[in-house]
Amino acid sequence: MIATVDIADLGFLRTIGAVRRRPKPDQVPGLRWLDIVFGVPLAMSRPPRPRRAVMLALWDDADAAAAFADSHRFAARFKTGMHATLQPLRAFGTWPGLDESIPRSRATTNDGPVFVFTLGRLRLSQFIRFMRASRPAEHAAIGADGLIWGTAGARPPMMATVSAWESAEASAAYAFNAPGGHPSAIDAQRRKDFHHESAFIRFTPIEVRGTLDRPNPFATELIAAR
Repeated sequence: MIATVDIADLGFLRTIGAVRRRPKPDQVPGLRWLDIVFGVPLAMSRPPRPRRAVMLALWDDADAAAAFADSHRFAARFKTGMHATLQPLRAFGTWPGLDESIPRSRATTNDGPVFVFTLGRLRLSQFIRFMRASRPAEHAAIGADGLIWGTAGARPPMMATVSAWESAEASAAYAFNAPGGHPSAIDAQRRKDFHHESAFIRFTPIEVRGTLDRPNPFATELIAAR
């Protein structure tokens, strides 16, 4: 199993169209799960303008993901943005298409940067509690050591974050050890679940290409920044 993330500034109408008419797994060979959310800056305090789309997907293998990216007409609209192909290192929780064989242990061995997805299908009755917990966690991420870039994504009830870190150690320190912020959100989640279903997945990047805002911190290609 591999994952992909594509982020592109499509403009208002094309972003709305992408969110409403996203491909389904039975329409694309090798696709396990795909969703598109509105890209939202971390810790944003006002309603966002829906101009940036974030496409997240889980695949059987890299060949299936590449075939979709190269030939599917829907994928063509994301060519102007950033694309990353990712290999899972560890996962916590459950999600459609997520391999049960992926290690669940908190510690992972990896040289170099990592990506992290947080995925949740929100219980709408928990929206206020969720926002009270997630806002401080996002503020803490912005100032965390080792954060390269990050974005939130929303299409209620689907909620997500995508972040890139200098190392697995840096991402784990933010998630589990930093005072307040994300550890407090974890505690609140354990007391009463925000979501019908949720997952936290850490990845090593296989390929990163494209651009949104600034030079790629991973390689000679270009990558999006917030």
